[in-house]
Amino acid sequence: MAIEPYRRLFRIPGVRTLLLVGLVARIPATATAMALTLHVVNLPGMGFTQAGMVAMASTVGMAVGSPLSGRFVDRHGLRPVLAVTTVAQVLFWSTAWLLPFAVLVPAAGVAGLLALPIFSVIRQCLAAMVPLEQRRMGFSLDSMMVELSYMTGPALAVVGITSLGSTWTMATIAVGLACAGVALIVLNPPIRSADELKAPAGKVSRRTWLTPSLIALLGTVTAATFILTATELSLVATIEHAGQTAWIGLAVAIWCVYSLVGGFVYGGLPRGFSVLVLTGLMGALTIPVGLVGGDWRWLLVALLPAGVLCAPALSSSVDTLSRWTPAAARGEAMGLHGTALLIGGAASAPIAGAIIDAHGPAWAFAVAGLVGVVMVLAALPFWKGAAEPEAVPEPVSVAS
Repeated sequence: MAIEPYRRLFRIPGVRTLLLVGLVARIPATATAMALTLHVVNLPGMGFTQAGMVAMASTVGMAVGSPLSGRFVDRHGLRPVLAVTTVAQVLFWSTAWLLPFAVLVPAAGVAGLLALPIFSVIRQCLAAMVPLEQRRMGFSLDSMMVELSYMTGPALAVVGITSLGSTWTMATIAVGLACAGVALIVLNPPIRSADELKAPAGKVSRRTWLTPSLIALLGTVTAATFILTATELSLVATIEHAGQTAWIGLAVAIWCVYSLVGGFVYGGLPRGFSVLVLTGLMGALTIPVGLVGGDWRWLLVALLPAGVLCAPALSSSVDTLSRWTPAAARGEAMGLHGTALLIGGAASAPIAGAIIDAHGPAWAFAVAGLVGVVMVLAALPFWKGAAEPEAVPEPVSVAS
């Protein structure tokens, strides 16, 4: 695999800046869930049950708000949506530490609904800026940036809450999100390419793009994050049961590096693979991981084959989505992709936790992988074909 394709990608005007801004902007966004959890847990009389309620409210808000914000971006442009959501995030995070629990739960839901759409916006703009033949590489790099932000944001939230307390940590998150929103507003990357802007103006009916094939794609995305969340919980549980909790951070970081390497290699390959193939393989390779026993070092070795497929599977799903949806509806489609990611993680955590408590981490690995394989098999009848389709032309019908 040559490095030259990445150099050609970075020579596209604005791509390097967009990816860099996206990496930095996502760090405070990825710190929010951990900061909220630790804040609630440290409140007098509160525990993980109450923290879970706040997290659930925030997750539900984001799951609903993600496609809504994308639809507003499609209709009204990037800057108005970024302005509203940036103000909403600053208001919430600058006051969240003051709120009593009864107010914090609905406030977290509203903040989730008005979450800054960094993830979907970066992907939508990449699809507009990068030619079709280079999108797979662009989305692979974007998946790597997401991986790096998730390796950084939650860790900084833990350090902040434990050393500075909730007030300063949440204030820092507010500043970080404000800077992220302002940076994207100033940058104002295009949400449609020059050729797409030449297409006849008109509202796009969901019936033209929200097809059974696309719903099957979103289900596959949900399955991928189900596998990833369950794998992380099972890895942590295995190390904890072995009494080696101090190694959890290193183990999770190594697992993330697998994904980074996989994403880098996948982006430079001459051709990509179907998201069904990548997700199905990731699930199948996760099923037997628990058989290696309780030594976390051998467990990390066993996780290598599935781990290198994480970023490729997710980047392939975004690439396919960008080809299956018209530019005029791409923001809403990217928002639905974000919702699918959230649903997979939210569903996986309690299921994997219950399996770990009842039967041990090995069974959680097996069930997670099996869910991924079954979901891929269920998606097959609705798929458009073995080869990924070309971009959908711009329809001009009235919105449904």
